[in-house]
Amino acid sequence: MKEAIGILGGTFDPIHYGHLRPALDVAEQLNLSHIRLIPNSTPPHRDQPQATAKQRLLMLNLAVKDNEQFVVDDRELQREGLSYTVDTLLSLRHDFPDTPLYLLVGTDAFLGIKAWHHWRQLLDLCHIVVMQRPDEGLVISSDLERWYQQHLASVADSHLSAGKIWPIVVTQLAISATNIRSDIARNVSVQFLLPDEVIKVINEISLYKANR
Repeated sequence: MKEAIGILGGTFDPIHYGHLRPALDVAEQLNLSHIRLIPNSTPPHRDQPQATAKQRLLMLNLAVKDNEQFVVDDRELQREGLSYTVDTLLSLRHDFPDTPLYLLVGTDAFLGIKAWHHWRQLLDLCHIVVMQRPDEGLVISSDLERWYQQHLASVADSHLSAGKIWPIVVTQLAISATNIRSDIARNVSVQFLLPDEVIKVINEISLYKANR
């Protein structure tokens, strides 16, 4: 069986267990060799990160330093312009030409995928994993439903390097980076929401504090 790699992008501002636990679920269910955590530089569909690229990279490395199933990949931080997923996948395909690549997205992101840059090209480059909450159904528009059904994966597709959509039920933790930043600004404890090493460095550099 081919080595397979998971891809999880985001601002990670900051990284928290709501990112890490579902990704670990996917890695175990699909037998992935590792998950590559790829922080955005300039995300096209959301506000710019509050932490700097260097700070977010530091937090990511601290969060996963004792877990070999996660690899921090800074390729988007090294690239100028907007952080389009399709460009990142093209770069990964250059590095891993024959490796199955699995792009991890949440349900909300998947339902909005038609707004992504060159979204139809994504399945040429990777599989898409739709991370679903337990007992969560997908309410999809009719045109997206057709695309979804046409590419829905089966067990027999595990040898393919791209082209399929894999719905995976994960441990969904209701943790929000926005709420974490707000709690820190208000001096509310964020323990057990993100790794202790990340909390430590946030406190050391007074990140997300009000009136910094």
